[in-house]
Amino acid sequence: MRASLIQIAVDRDEPVDSRRRRAAELVREQRGSALVVLPELWTVGAFAYDSFETEAETLDGPTHRVMAEAAADAGVWLHAGSVVERAADGRLFNTSLVLSPEGRLAGVYRKIHRFGFDKGEAVMMAAGEDLVTVRLPEATLGLGTCYDLRFPELFRGLVDAGADTLVVPAGWPERRRAHWTLLAQARAVENQAYVLACGSAGTHAGVEQAGHSIVVDPWGEVLAEAGVGEEVLTVDLDPKRPAATREQFPALKDRRLGLAPPAVRGS
Repeated sequence: MRASLIQIAVDRDEPVDSRRRRAAELVREQRGSALVVLPELWTVGAFAYDSFETEAETLDGPTHRVMAEAAADAGVWLHAGSVVERAADGRLFNTSLVLSPEGRLAGVYRKIHRFGFDKGEAVMMAAGEDLVTVRLPEATLGLGTCYDLRFPELFRGLVDAGADTLVVPAGWPERRRAHWTLLAQARAVENQAYVLACGSAGTHAGVEQAGHSIVVDPWGEVLAEAGVGEEVLTVDLDPKRPAATREQFPALKDRRLGLAPPAVRGS
């Protein structure tokens, strides 16, 4: 299964509509990949809090429409990163969209762990409540977003729900890049799953982005890693490897502690 992570740069001087069109062209260029992933809040910038209200959109808004068309044109499963979603009740969410190769909305995940420590995203956005998986022909995706990467219980719940490939779009800051790499590898090792962590490039509201999108296999081996600039990272994954790893080293069977698995929405 070929996967492509598009580490797009966010430039505040570039109009959002222009960035959507540019991202769509980058998606179309990935024909031949089974799965394409974009970063967190790439339309506005993960730290551009002053733009969240003005750039918020409904689930069927412009980003959905442009990305659905691009996914269908390329014939790929597309994790379209996340958008600032305005729900029917007016609340804002950091919401990820997964689209099928026909452009159908196949998965919606509202970020559960909001970053900011009582400011920024943590107070401007509501928290999601549901774990979400999306079944592809080759793999079952488990969805997380950026700060979620620090909370292993979320990913264990996704694995309990059948996920073997964990997809994490992010707007991770450069000053904590070491954590980004470490946590991506840890989530892969402890869950014996692939981790596809797609960061963004550029600077969001004065916060330099880490870039360094990374693909980690179920043994924790880094299969591919991007640099700091705009880049497309493409890697071929063996869909049988998570199951083979779990059979060869059946650590997940030895678990003794943990809460009952939460409800999961899947497709």
